[in-house]
Amino acid sequence: MSLKGKHLIDPGDFSLTELNSIFQLAEKIIENREEFSEICKGKILATLFYEPSTRTRLSFEAAMLRMGGKVLGFSDANVSSTAKGESIADTIRVISSYSDIAVIRHPKEGAPKLASKYSAIPVINGGDGGHQHPTQTLTDLLTIKKLKGSISGNRVAFCGDLKFGRTVHSLIKTLSRYPENKFVLISPNELRLPEHIKHILKSDANVEVVETEDLELVIDSIDILYMTRIQKERFFNEADYVRLKDSYILDKNKLKAAKKDMLIMHPLPRVNEIDYDVDDDDRAVYFRQAEYGVYARMALMALLLGVYENA
Repeated sequence: MSLKGKHLIDPGDFSLTELNSIFQLAEKIIENREEFSEICKGKILATLFYEPSTRTRLSFEAAMLRMGGKVLGFSDANVSSTAKGESIADTIRVISSYSDIAVIRHPKEGAPKLASKYSAIPVINGGDGGHQHPTQTLTDLLTIKKLKGSISGNRVAFCGDLKFGRTVHSLIKTLSRYPENKFVLISPNELRLPEHIKHILKSDANVEVVETEDLELVIDSIDILYMTRIQKERFFNEADYVRLKDSYILDKNKLKAAKKDMLIMHPLPRVNEIDYDVDDDDRAVYFRQAEYGVYARMALMALLLGVYENA
């Protein structure tokens, strides 16, 4: 089994065996980072970010630099030839001759997939609109594996913006592929998980799904609480955003009823959906989650570039 030369557009592109090979390598890197410090020497990562990003872009850059590679790219489409009208197809054709692997974030759903069709190098989806965010999913699954011991058999609650949250869409579909996971969907009626994803969960994966608008009603039964922000940039009407933005605020008082070993996760950035007084709670793992993102992306790129082969 080899991931060399593959694209990652959707977590469903990889089998569970392939996903687990990424986690196995990430754990090896965590245990001995120095062993992998030159593995990508001579390799170049292109970061094509048509939409703002902090963690995803910088964690990709950190991942490549920690493996001895180099980085080129842009963090603002307005400083690229896109501002002159260049197509994604033409951009990736050119970038393919400059670099060995590329990560693309784009506000339009499907843009990274389109780029992959014209690319001579592996393309990684760094987030496309409200659609998918596969490397955040790798980050989240690695976090669960490291801190819960298993990706299977957990009751996972997703809270906040489930309609536009690409991190939620990617993660919940992938978790449904692992056995014995159950889901609780917590959101305002206007921000519920899209019906086509619920259909996958209920009909295709046949997993237990509970929907509620009340976090406190279910918090005592949750193994993993995945908080998300209400995304202002996805709203067409600012009045709707203002009305919904404070729908859920997790604080120490609400945590009194939660399990002692529950994980509190968040893809970040947070706005005000998690109080700062929660940060020193042992169950709050969102900053460790962000750190694991570097190792997950190191493992992914090493395997896609073929510089490391898992046994």
